[in-house]
Amino acid sequence: MFEFNYLKATSLSEAAKYIAANPEAKLLAGGMTLIPTLKQRLAQPSHLVDIGGLPELRGIQSKNGGLSLGAATQHHEIATSATVKKAIPALAYLADNIGDPQVRNRGTLGGSVANNDPAADYPAAVLALDALIVTTQREISAEEFFQGMFTTALKVDEIIVRVSFPVPRRAAYAKFPHPASGYAMAGVFIAETKTGVRVAVTGAGPGVFRWSDAESALAKSMSPAALDDLSLASADMNEDIHATREYRANLVKVMARRAVQKLLES
Repeated sequence: MFEFNYLKATSLSEAAKYIAANPEAKLLAGGMTLIPTLKQRLAQPSHLVDIGGLPELRGIQSKNGGLSLGAATQHHEIATSATVKKAIPALAYLADNIGDPQVRNRGTLGGSVANNDPAADYPAAVLALDALIVTTQREISAEEFFQGMFTTALKVDEIIVRVSFPVPRRAAYAKFPHPASGYAMAGVFIAETKTGVRVAVTGAGPGVFRWSDAESALAKSMSPAALDDLSLASADMNEDIHATREYRANLVKVMARRAVQKLLES
């Protein structure tokens, strides 16, 4: 681990000033991605700005037909929240299946979304539900926010404050987790919204993406069989020691069928 300066922000505005004044600074909330990265000397920030305890970044609210989650809200809070379970049960299920208990009790929604790991779970929900990422400077649509592997629309001095989810008519999430890390080797979130069916895939490609062919098929018939004739281009999938591109392309279809079945049972 490289040497760095530690700063504990006492307010959101103070945190924004710290990172604006120190371009090489990193924000620290749960630290579930950042700390291992530092330990492996894969990052060398000049400062760590701790925002995990800021009350402005906490809280779960259901209002105006939507669900607002503070960026520093931990996975376990989302998984066990009666408010989340009532509004979007699939989101509570997703949070309850992230990593392990240690990760769920430390990791945060905002940290996961900001990092945009291609195997993270939340990006699939954010994109499928057409959520709005609210920052210290603006509001960013899910479609605009995710820009590829570990890349987002966030500016260097911009902090996620909360994520606002429209409540769908119904939704479901299914993933095939890596047996060691719990990360999604393929995860599919399906949401039936006011504007139609949205299908988002995580874990399989370089970043979260919508599967438009599946959306069209499910709009005509919300059933697992509607996906039978569909396939994804394996060339667009990730390949590593855990799975080939072809395996992941097939896995997406399997998870999509399972998600549809769960949605029908919800």
